Amino acid sequence: MSYRNDVAPETLPVDLTPDGVVLTYADGRETFYNGVPERHEGTLRTNPGMHVQVLVLAPTETEGVMCYVNDRNTHDDILESTGVGRVMLEPGEEAEIFPGVTVEMDGYAAEITADPEVARGRVLVFEEDEASEYSFELFAGDDGDENE
Repeated sequence: MSYRNDVAPETLPVDLTPDGVVLTYADGRETFYNGVPERHEGTLRTNPGMHVQVLVLAPTETEGVMCYVNDRNTHDDILESTGVGRVMLEPGEEAEIFPGVTVEMDGYAAEITADPEVARGRVLVFEEDEASEYSFELFAGDDGDENE
């Protein structure tokens, strides 16, 4: 049983720089995701136990909505003050967290599938822990080749 709740995200300012992605929280603080996200077609399977964040950009690419996946560290009131959303899923559970963006938990690994055309913007996934950091831009895969 989860001790955290789902939290709805707000639209937040985003700045795409040559060095990475800057997200400005609703409380004015900023976070920086280092590096240009790597292109990934089809379903992205994250490493088990990583902190996973999904950012869907608006067509203008100057704002977007951010959702944490299974974050058990951040209190609800902190997420609400920052404008970041959260979805809590049990192993085997699946949810459409944004139009065109689905997350399914396979044990402790998140599998994220996105169709940017349906999402109406670029879909970025950030995966990190204390020792490593990865970023991906998701693209719809070919019908017969989703898990490549």
